Parts: sequence; structure tokens; C-alpha cells
Amino acid sequence: MAGGAGLAKRLGTLLSGLLECGAFCGIIFGWASLVFVLKDLGYFEELCQPSATPSPNLTLGSDCSRQDEQFSLVFTIGSFMNNFMTFPMGVIFDRFGTTAARLIAISLYTGGTLLVAFSTPEMAVLLFPAMSMLSVGGILLILTNMQVGNLFGNYRSIIITLYNGAFDSSSAIFLIVKLLYERGLSLRAMFLFLAACSAWHLLRTLFLMPHTRIPYPLPPDYDYGLQCRGRSRSYRTHKDKRPPGEAGPEETPLEPSAARGGDAPGTPFRACACSWLFAWHVAWLSVMQLRHYLFIGTLNPQLEHLARGDHALVSTYTNAFAFTQLCGVLCAPWNGLILDRHKRGKGPRPEGILAALADLRSAVLSLVVTVAQCLLFSVFAAVPVLPVQFGTFVLQVISRSFLYGGNAAFLAIAFPPQHFGKLYGLAMALSALVALLQYPCVALVQGPLQGDPFYMNLGLIAVVLMAFVSPVVVAHECQRRAKELGMAGTPLAAPPGTEIHAETPH
Repeated sequence: MAGGAGLAKRLGTLLSGLLECGAFCGIIFGWASLVFVLKDLGYFEELCQPSATPSPNLTLGSDCSRQDEQFSLVFTIGSFMNNFMTFPMGVIFDRFGTTAARLIAISLYTGGTLLVAFSTPEMAVLLFPAMSMLSVGGILLILTNMQVGNLFGNYRSIIITLYNGAFDSSSAIFLIVKLLYERGLSLRAMFLFLAACSAWHLLRTLFLMPHTRIPYPLPPDYDYGLQCRGRSRSYRTHKDKRPPGEAGPEETPLEPSAARGGDAPGTPFRACACSWLFAWHVAWLSVMQLRHYLFIGTLNPQLEHLARGDHALVSTYTNAFAFTQLCGVLCAPWNGLILDRHKRGKGPRPEGILAALADLRSAVLSLVVTVAQCLLFSVFAAVPVLPVQFGTFVLQVISRSFLYGGNAAFLAIAFPPQHFGKLYGLAMALSALVALLQYPCVALVQGPLQGDPFYMNLGLIAVVLMAFVSPVVVAHECQRRAKELGMAGTPLAAPPGTEIHAETPH
């Protein structure tokens, strides 16, 4: 067991990472709250046109549907960059390690907050690069944080989903910005404060994160971060007996050796990326992410439509939506619990290839539950009754927490760890291409549908049903592997913390 100092260091890394993800990484997804402030300040106000007829977007006698489309475009581009740039950022993370990736993330995040701070209604175009920089910086920060789960082997999936839940909760930061703005604090002062918080990210990079990556499985003598000479090493599971001249813990190979269970550490990235397992997982992620992005991107005009232009009522529902986002950090670990508990089962604990198969089989239930939640959320979102949207907000945050936490956990389970950054980035990049459909969908609602998203929501329910194919593919892959091993019908419960990837996925 690790000593007291080792446990303290691990917990310090975990808790500081939760604070980082929960306060900074995903703030762009609180866009609806920020839009409320930006509209009040007059951003893109020149796009409003005089209107003689009542409209859901009626504001002081003006039709501001074009203003709503512009704000939607800012969010579309920002969310696209959030996903699309994850692949090159994942390559940087896998190739150059944690420190290099985090320094890039901190630079982007600081630049984005400064652009918002010094933007004005006349320079509203600065919102486009600002939101993109905040998105890319935030996703890269969480990408470097998810490896912290490797420090807690038995609870790896829970930690990964916990970080993704914190990422979701960070969208409530823009609610805080909105509430403080309503009490007289300037937008510039608040974003300058967020820019100054980059010093926190830098200190954490130096003291509580590895230079390269945290390997999995964890070597018995692994340490990370800056260490003071003359003090006892933190995070040691037994006394360090490494001979002089041997490579330090940071140089420990990340791939599990073949001797540990018949793994194939040489599985190429191309084989993983071209497998049906990965392709259908990307489809699973893409359709549900599109549903969530459309909901967030069209929330303000949809609330204005349902509230018939009542400004105070729209503000109340916007605040309610932002408050529910705080619950993301509480919802996401339940998905990790499904993965970590379900894979253990009640039978004997297999090792090696059977453990990898048990891990993959445990993901089926998680994938099905996530799709069912998104389907229920889509049904609630399609109901054109304003009070029903309170239920929609709750279902949305639960579904979104399960979606992103489950995505990261599945990729960590189903594919070799040395490709995690690249596969995570590729999955997000490909899903970003699908997410671009949100802008023509918004234009469809604002144009031919005259501000009523009802028929679009019905179509999205049908699209979400496609995501059920992914767990079927995973279940079929499990059966195929079990038959090949001659172990069909045998309980395949994995021991805690065992994440071994048995073979090239099909």
C-alpha cells in the first residue's frame, strides 16, 4: 500500500484536477447564460431589424432572429473546434507528453479569456476566435487530466467519468458571470480574473502533473511532479530498489507487456481507427452530441418562443438550466460505477485476455443506458410546453454527463492505452463534422419553421435511435472473442483495475 505522503499526493492531484475541470474546461457550454449578457451589452445588435408583426424573437419592436443566428454560429464554430482540434491535440499529448500539452492549453485558454475581456459590441467578431480558443484549451486540459484515473486502478473508470462530469459542471461558470453582471460587475473584469487564474494551471502543471504521461498499469515505484531532494519520495507502493542508472518512472513503457496476459502491445493505431468497433462508437457519440449541441445552441430562441417574448421568464429558465449544469459532476460517476462494478461480476476473477473481454462486456450496459437517457431527454425537449423544460434540463445534464464520461471510459477500455489520446481526439474530431449540421438546423428553425423547433426535435428523436447500434456491435464483438477463446458461457468478470486489451478490435 502507498504511504501517507503518496496518498496525499494522489488525492491532491485528483482534487485539484476536479477543481480545474469544474471551473474552467467546459465553460463554453454555458453559452446560453453568456448570450443573455452579450445581448444586453448590444453584441450583434445591428443585425436586429424593425418588425411590424409579433415574433418569438420580438425585442423592443425588432426582429432579432439574425442576431440569434449569429450567436448560434459562434457556438457552432466554438463547439466544432472543441471536438475537431482534439485529434491534433491528442497527437501532441501522446507524442510530447503532459507538460507540453498543458502549456499549449494554458496559452489558448488565457488568450481566449483576454479576447472576450477586450471585446466590445463594435468588435463582436472577436467572440469567434475567443470561443474557439476557450474550447480547444479546455478540452486539452481535460485530456491531460483523465490520465489521473491511472493512479486509482480499481476505480479508474469512476475517476475518468468524474472528470468528465466536472467538465460538464464548468458550464455553470457563465451563469456566475451572468449573475455577477446583473449585480453590476463588468464583463471585462470577470474575464480578466479568469485569465489571471491561468497561474493556477501553470503551478499545477509543474507540481502535480507528470512530465510525460501516467502509465497504466502503474509501475510499483512510480512518481511524478517536482520532488524535493532529501525528502522521502511520495507515492511509493514499496521501497525503491531500482539499480543506479536504470530509467526513472517517467520512462516506464506505457504498454502492458505481453507476458502479463497475452496482450498485443504492438497493435497499430490504424487497425484501431479502422475497426467497426471504433466506427460505430463514433456514430454513437456523434448523433447524441448533435442532439445536445442543438439544444444548447437553440436554447435562448426556443425559450423566447415558448415564453412568447417574456424577457423575465426567459431569464428565469436560463438560470434554471445553468444551475442544473452544476449537477454534472454528481451524475457522471454513476456511469463509471456501472463500468467498474459490472465488470467484476460475481464469478471468479479472470486475468489477461479474459479480463480484457470482461472489461469490454461491461461497457455494453453503459452504452445502452446512455442512449436510453438521451432518447428520453429528446422526447422531453420535443414537448412544446414551457414547464416541461425543467424536466428537460435535468435529463439533459444526466445524459450529457453519461455521454462524455462513457466515451472516454470506453476508449480507455476497448483500445490499447498508448493510442488513447489519438483515438479520443479522432473520435471527437469526426463527431465535430457531424456537429456542423447544427447550423443548418438552426437556420431551418429560424426560417421555414418560423422559430418553432417542434418538427426538428421529432426528427432528432429518430436520429438518436441509431445510437443503439453501437452496444449491439460491442456485444457481438464480445461474443466473437469469447468463441475464439473457447470460453463462451464462462463468467468473464475482470479483477479491479485490470485493463488489458486482448487483441486487435474488429
